[in-house]
Parts: sequence; C-alpha cells; structure tokens
Amino acid sequence: FGMTTPATVGGKIFLIFYGLIGCAATILFFNLFLERIITVLAFVLKSCHEVQRRRKGVLPHDSRQDSSNTRLNREDSLAGWKPSVYCVMLILCVAAIIISCCASAMYSSIEGWGYLDSLYFCFVAFSTIGFGDMVSSQRVSYENQTVYRIGNFFFILMGVCCIYSLFNVISIVIKQVLNWLLKRLEIPCRHCPGRSLRPRRNAVMPGHVRTRVRNISIDTDAVNDSETDGRRMSGEMISMRDFLAANKVNLAIMQKQLSETANGHPRPCGSTNRHNGFSGGVGALGIMNNRLAETSVDR
Repeated sequence: FGMTTPATVGGKIFLIFYGLIGCAATILFFNLFLERIITVLAFVLKSCHEVQRRRKGVLPHDSRQDSSNTRLNREDSLAGWKPSVYCVMLILCVAAIIISCCASAMYSSIEGWGYLDSLYFCFVAFSTIGFGDMVSSQRVSYENQTVYRIGNFFFILMGVCCIYSLFNVISIVIKQVLNWLLKRLEIPCRHCPGRSLRPRRNAVMPGHVRTRVRNISIDTDAVNDSETDGRRMSGEMISMRDFLAANKVNLAIMQKQLSETANGHPRPCGSTNRHNGFSGGVGALGIMNNRLAETSVDR
C-alpha cells in the first residue's frame, strides 16, 4: 500500500535484490496453491459424479467384499469422465466472494468503514492493486488487537490466493475470446494478397467457419474432421455450443490434468518433456509448461 517504505539508500538497494527472490517465491507459492486447490476440487467433483452415477444405477454400490474386478470395472467406467473447467472457475469465484463478504463484515465493524467501502478495499487488497486510499490496521490500538491482526492476515492471504487462482482461469477464457475476435476481423496478410492469416490451432471461430477446417480432438489431441451443424453465425454472436466446441484444446489440457489428479495417478512425463526439461503441472502453470515444451520442439 505504500504506507511503509525504505528510507535509506542501503534499504532501497536491499529491497531491490530481496524483491527478486521474494516476488518469485510468492508467485511460486500462488502457483502451488492453485495446483493443490484444483486437485482437491477435482477429487470432490469426481466423488460427486460417482455418487450421482450410483444413484442412477450406472455404477454398483460399494460393499466390504468388493472384488478387484468390480473395482477395475468401476474405474474403467469413470475413465472418460473429466471435471468441467467452468465448474472449477465458478467454485473459485464463490470462494472469493465468501471470503470478501466475511472480511468486509470484519473491516466495517472494526475500522468503521461502510460495507461497500470494505468490499472495495477487499478487492483492491486481494487483487494486489493496493492504491493505499484505504488501509487496514493503521490505528495505534484496537479492541482485541491481536485477534484482529491474525484475522486480517488470514483474510488477505486466502483472498489473494483465491483471486490469483480465479484470474488464471479467467485468463484462458479471455484468450479464447480474443482469438475469436481476431478471427472475426479476418485481417488479410500483406505479403500474401488474396489470402487471410492462417487460423491458430486453438483459435475460437464461429460454427460456419469451423465446419471448413479441422479441429483437435479432446481425448487424443489428434486432427479430426469437424461436424457440420447447419447453422450460420455470421449475423449473431457465437453460441455457447460453438464456443465450447472450438475451445477444446486449452480446456482439454486442464480437464485431462484434473481427471488425472482426481484419479490419483500422476501424469506421466513423455519423452518430449524429459528431453526439453519441462515438467507437467495443473491449471495455467501446466498449460504454460506444455506450450514451452511444444515451442522447444519446434525450435
């Protein structure tokens, strides 16, 4: 927030070098938090999905004398299941809202702010914007000061972790929307008259354009012929069905990672990843590692 700053030259120099390690370690901590929270969410969603299938009679009910063949059949029946990325994004959004509302109630009662002002402070603090117009715990003394400072630390830590994880998931959707907008513009190539730019592999495009190209399969990551749905989207916005169909590539990476973590089987590192030194991950960090591995092979 800028309320406490170094005053001496030595303190400023120390801050520069310490910030290189401290900021990098903080980003690593947030990435590890994102990986762990997505692992927990994937396990919970898989358990809920398994309970729903048992109620419908698709899976047999558990018993103490469950044979190995029954367990293998149940695992095979759930092998193709993948948790929804949008469901994970919704859960993170709800968690961030709950933490912000609880923290706002604490700030409004102790700091004397209005509830909306407290919500504003929570977003500014949790998103690490830190304007400094409103700062908590700046009085000389508070009632139950120790408890308030512990609660302030807990809410800020959990709020920043949830907002950071939510921003990573939202950034994937924003990227796909930008790809779709660029495709709608159809900017021609200056060096190739009469030809438009080649669509990227994971670019989102309307249904009538997607039917003329080939897309990527979710499970095999292979090229398959897309199916025509008989709709024209030239004069209207892209539908959710077309958006999800064209958004398969990036979502498939995260969905496969969520499924593997929910099943408790670590993702095997392929020869390409071992050769280039890039390891897999979960969420935005895993997508970045996969992209680095692909570009390294191209080079």
